[in-house]
Amino acid sequence: MNRIFALIDCNNFYVSCERVFDPSLRSRPVVVLSNNDGCIISRSNEAKALGIKMGTPVFEVESFLKKNSVAVCSSNYALYADMSSRVMQTLEQFSPKMEVYSIDEAFLEFSGIGGSLKSIGSDIRRRVYKCSGIPVSVGFGSTKTLAKLANGIAKKSVRAGGVLDLCGPARHLQIALQRTAAGDVWGIGYRSARKLRGMGIDTAAALARADERLIQPRFGITGLRTVYELRGHCCFELEENPPAKKSVTVSRSFSRAVTSKREISEAVTAFIARAAEKLRGEKLAANFMNIYAASGSYSNGKRAARVYKTFPLEFETATNDTHEILRLAGDFAQSLYSAGIHYKKAGVIFHNLVPQDRIQRNLFDSRDRTRFRRLMQTLDKINDSGKSRVFFAGEGIEKPWQTKFRRRSPRYTTSWNELPLAH
Repeated sequence: MNRIFALIDCNNFYVSCERVFDPSLRSRPVVVLSNNDGCIISRSNEAKALGIKMGTPVFEVESFLKKNSVAVCSSNYALYADMSSRVMQTLEQFSPKMEVYSIDEAFLEFSGIGGSLKSIGSDIRRRVYKCSGIPVSVGFGSTKTLAKLANGIAKKSVRAGGVLDLCGPARHLQIALQRTAAGDVWGIGYRSARKLRGMGIDTAAALARADERLIQPRFGITGLRTVYELRGHCCFELEENPPAKKSVTVSRSFSRAVTSKREISEAVTAFIARAAEKLRGEKLAANFMNIYAASGSYSNGKRAARVYKTFPLEFETATNDTHEILRLAGDFAQSLYSAGIHYKKAGVIFHNLVPQDRIQRNLFDSRDRTRFRRLMQTLDKINDSGKSRVFFAGEGIEKPWQTKFRRRSPRYTTSWNELPLAH
């Protein structure tokens, strides 16, 4: 039995999330910005038609955006994560075999289905839009690589109508491969594409026909598997159970240069609290923590040597308890701070993770871990309610260093205080 994979990709996801709750943004050019409203990270089709490039610093095109009435939104990650969850829950209704590939993409595998894939794809599009308001494109292929390729064409082709099936006649597949650049194939990066061009391989069709003896020495086993996938031989299985995380990171660029030890301490304390919360959400505990703070490449308008300071800490017993981690870290800011340095970024990385129910206790560990686990559970429950937030005093109150989202829309689906109002 031939296998059938589908890749469902949300169209201009961040912009689409903004449009769900603000109809005035529909049919209007819209861009979404990165942290601190720095660079453009999502564009509507109308914005793309104006020639606005991905990753462009917003200050470089500020006047252009105003001249063309482009709506500019700050990132609203709480909203995007919740909308992603709604999309994925809808997709689960179509197949028990699903791999969540990213915040806005998922693979499905179908077996023993009847009817046309075009109809199934159209049904997926209708159902997802009805349940979430998010438009999606659907690509079908006999491998994940071909499904990804089909999706890319479905997204751009008016004739495809958002759905493309490459599991049908072989001539349709060959046309699609011929019209797709080798550099646009899933897993082929910029450097690999350049090497392929040097070998005379410019299209996906040429890559599918490539001599295996030339591909493996230059691109390894992954490159060879990509060639097989383009030929219709499945090499990449669905990852229905994501691999265990090896680390958890929380890092932020500051909204302005941080020059005081107190602000460094507040910022890192807040990052530790958030990272520990993420650990608990994943039911993991960490054996090791590394804190870092870094300066920018410029100071007072002049190029300066970059300063990067770290504070490593190994725990005797793996933990995800914010209170314990902060106590063990002590005066970490003393190790990170140097007078006269303009710090632009800091972060916390937890390593050597283990399941929280398999923590190896230290023989001399006297901490009442059951009591503090309940305390952290209560803290998380309050903070997850969306009604209020409890935080450690060390995180500070005013937080002038905090990442800025000056044009962020309300967190419509995750905060009681920001629910949309009907008049």
